[in-house]
Amino acid sequence: MKFVINVLSDSSAPATRRALRFAQAVLAGGHEIVRVFFYQEGVLTASSNLVVAQDQVDIAQQWQAFIAEHKLDAVVCIAAALRRGVLDQAEAQRYQRGAVNLAAGYELSGLGQLHDGLQQADRSISFGGE
Repeated sequence: MKFVINVLSDSSAPATRRALRFAQAVLAGGHEIVRVFFYQEGVLTASSNLVVAQDQVDIAQQWQAFIAEHKLDAVVCIAAALRRGVLDQAEAQRYQRGAVNLAAGYELSGLGQLHDGLQQADRSISFGGE
């Protein structure tokens, strides 16, 4: 079975941890993840500037490691990311900002990538949101 996973909450939310555990279970079960799409507050998971308290689990770092290990297609909604200050090199130059903070392994793109993933997937599941 092929899945698209939508992450809608920031990395401090329990839903983002559940999304990661679900993604791990999907792959462990022999299924495929077509795309992980970070939207709304979920785009903050892709920021390399997050600092987590020493007594807390760094879910954003765990997502980054998971994405790299499994070579997943991890897309961050560009509109939501720009509103929250998450920028790659191209967007930082475009808007004349001095900082790039999109973590490695993530790609900024539009909702069309979500739609494309949904066309390829058998199932879509969302975690978090308002």
